[in-house]
Amino acid sequence: MKIFTYVVYALSLFTIVFNATKVSLEKPFEGESTIALIGIIASFCAILIVTLFMVSKKLVDQTK
Repeated sequence: MKIFTYVVYALSLFTIVFNATKVSLEKPFEGESTIALIGIIASFCAILIVTLFMVSKKLVDQTK
């Protein structure tokens, strides 16, 4: 399970970098830039969820 969380974390970081290259600085809320911004926000959410999962897993291990 630990490897899976690291893979999800790495893929999320990759998609943030990839989508950051697609954002137009002149018009960030039009066309393809909007989709890239949504992808960046979704990737940050995935990182947050994986981080919360890792912390909760550590707490469960400590309470046992």
